[in-house]
Parts: sequence; structure tokens; C-alpha cells
Amino acid sequence: MSKLSISDLDLSGKRLFLRVDFNVPLDSAGNVTNDSRIRAALPTIRYAIEHSARVVLASHLGRPKGKVNPKYSLAPAARRLSELLGAEVPLAPDSVGEQVRSKVDALQPGDALMLENVRFYAGEEKNDPEYSRRLAELADIYVNDAFGTAHRAHASTEGITHFVKPAAAGFLMDKELRYLGQALQDPTRPFVVILGGAKVSDKIPVIENLLKSADTILIGGAMAYTFLKSQRIEIGRSLVEDDKLEMSRTLLSEAKERGVSLVLPVDNVAVDKDAWDKEPQSTTPRVCRVTDIQPKEAGLDIGPEAIVEFRDKIAAAKTIVWNGPMGMFEHPPFDAGTRAIAQYVASAEAVSIVGGGDSVAALEDAGVTDRITHVSTGGGASLEFLAGVELPGVVALTDKSS
Repeated sequence: MSKLSISDLDLSGKRLFLRVDFNVPLDSAGNVTNDSRIRAALPTIRYAIEHSARVVLASHLGRPKGKVNPKYSLAPAARRLSELLGAEVPLAPDSVGEQVRSKVDALQPGDALMLENVRFYAGEEKNDPEYSRRLAELADIYVNDAFGTAHRAHASTEGITHFVKPAAAGFLMDKELRYLGQALQDPTRPFVVILGGAKVSDKIPVIENLLKSADTILIGGAMAYTFLKSQRIEIGRSLVEDDKLEMSRTLLSEAKERGVSLVLPVDNVAVDKDAWDKEPQSTTPRVCRVTDIQPKEAGLDIGPEAIVEFRDKIAAAKTIVWNGPMGMFEHPPFDAGTRAIAQYVASAEAVSIVGGGDSVAALEDAGVTDRITHVSTGGGASLEFLAGVELPGVVALTDKSS
């Protein structure tokens, strides 16, 4: 997994095509409401500027479906980046073409220019060689710092590397590969994995791959009910994937064979599903053992006993990977389990790696983000990486040995 890094390159005076992930949320007035992805790319951008590169920044934003749509312009991201850098980063009128080419050629060492949304061209998501070639015309060297898009073979993440060499990792990409790679290949033990979310199907490849390296896997969220039902536990009207029951049984069996402790919640917080559907805010939750869920009830969070059991496993860990909420995090009081896990992971004396929107939101709400070793910027990318899938945007980068 040793890829060439931006720090290995001579940047002085070179046109550096830097793929970043500025797919940031905007409000109705077109202002960036969460700039964490922009901030995450700052070390690489600053390094490039300080080393006299002529920086050409590229990103996508939203799903404009291959057509120009002002709603998805990167102008707000360019403005916010300019504020954070304390220097203007103008937005080009397009991502390719003669007008853009002349603006790139006019850049002085240490200058930066933001290209307009690459997804305004259908060729971006289709990984069209012609669009890739036109992007490559703007570059002498290529750096990818957008781990969140590395699982997609798009023109700006994979196609361009066929026309521009070398292709290196930015500091954020390098950090993602280092921490996630270490967890998979040589974790400090005990290695505890915490998985949540709604669907087992989203996490099956991850569980299968992590059974090779994890010591303990803690399962929360709605996906736990598919595992519980696979063990012939009545789970009422809790969310379940009936077509994944056999696979869940297989995973539990494989965990036992490998000596991996796969832990399911012993209790949960349940509600009357009909009452919840009609009027959620006035529905009274009930804490009960998972073996005592009533036919009309649905479980919406892990219970206090499960929280304590998970806490003890987390406290003993030396490496932790967490992805996915423990319950219906967006509806208090069913956020209690997720918030507790956030606190325990932050307090653990371990290398901690957290990914996934709700998990990261729980860290932010609890004010403990700065106590996590690494917060992954790539939801889908980190899951595919943990599942052992080769990411096209990573494979495309130049190996250090070559």
C-alpha cells in the first residue's frame, strides 16, 4: 500500500492537478454549512503552495447528472477556501477548454485556481478517456487527496492518471491509507470493531474481511436484529432483512470458528410500532431484553446492559474501528447508545478510527472529535477498503518502488 506521496515530488513551478473532495453541504443562500472537508485538505494545499506549485484544484459537488447546474457550482467552496487560506483562490468558468487552459498557464508559482464542478460533464462519472485527457492537459503532475471518492473510477480520480505521471497521494489520502491499512494488516491487539447502521447487507463484506483480523466485533443498530432473528429470537416489528438471515448465521458461525467474539446487544430500547408511526414524540420507550421484545414492538437503540458490555470491550481495546450508529440516532432519546459509544471510543487508550456520517456526528455532538486518532473522510470508500476491495483511485497512484 506504499504509494508515492506529494512530499516525494519536486513541485516547484509545476502545474499540480490536485483532486480534492469539496462535496460540501450548502444552505439555501449558497453558503458552506460544514467546511470539514475543505479543512481536511488544507495541509496538502498549503504544502503545494509553499513549495511553489501552480495548483489546479478539482472536485465534484452534488449530482448535477452531467449537466451545468448553477445550484452545484463550486463557487461557495472556492470562497470558503480563500477565507481559510487568507488568499484568493479564483473559480475557473469551466473544468476544461481553452479559457481554463489560459488561466492555468497564467498561474504563478504559489498560486491556486479552482476548476468548476467536474460533474458538469457526463464524462467524469463515465471515466471517459477524452474528458480525462482534457483534464490532463492542465497538469504536469497529479495528486489525489480525495479519499472519499477513491472507490469510484472517475475521470478525475482514475482516468487522468493514464495521461499524467507521476500520480501521488496527498497528505489526507496518505493518512487514510496508513491508518486503515494498519488496522487491516497489523493492528495492535486487542482489535475491536464496532459496526452499526440499518442494514446487514451494507456491512457483510466488511464483517467477512474483518473476521480475518479482529478480536471482537460489536454489532448495534438495526442490523443487529437480522442477526438476532437468525438465532430464532423473536424481534417483533424491528427492522430486519429476511433475505440475509442465512448469511448472518454463516457469519456468526465463521466468527466462532475463527475465535472472534461477535457480540450482539443483550437488551434494547423498544417502542410500540403503531404508536410510533402515528405520533413518535409522544411514544413511551421501553427498555427490555432482546428476548422479551413484544410482537407489536420495534427496537430503536441498544439498551443500558448492552452499553455496559460494549464499554468494557472498548476499554480493553488497543485498536478500534467504528462505523455506524447504535440506534435511531437522529431521534432522541434513541441516540443514547451512539452517544455513549462516542464517549467510550474517545476515552479508550487505543488507536481509534471512526467513519460514517452518524458516527462522526456523534463525536462532534459529544465534543470528543479531537480525541479520536483518525476520523475518516470517506464513508463508502472506507467501507470498501475495510472490506478488502481495491479502490480504483488508490490503485491508480504510482507505487513508491516504481
